Amino acid sequence: MIQNPNALSASDHQTRLINEKEAAAYVGHTVRCLQNWRLRGGGPRFVKVSARSVRYRRRDLEDWIESKLVSSTSEATND
Repeated sequence: MIQNPNALSASDHQTRLINEKEAAAYVGHTVRCLQNWRLRGGGPRFVKVSARSVRYRRRDLEDWIESKLVSSTSEATND
């Protein structure tokens, strides 16, 4: 069986760094919202590549989304 050398494995897909525009689309918020969360806290974990370059891992975005799951409006949130 011949494998596509450009195909990402599932673990590579989860750890590959994506930019903030892609991350914002992934979590359904704006880039500005992600920037505010980075400043104030409460958002997904991120990788600070340099002073002006931030990236996200899909795995961290999914973990953050999972941490926000609730079953009812009466449940306490961890904000």
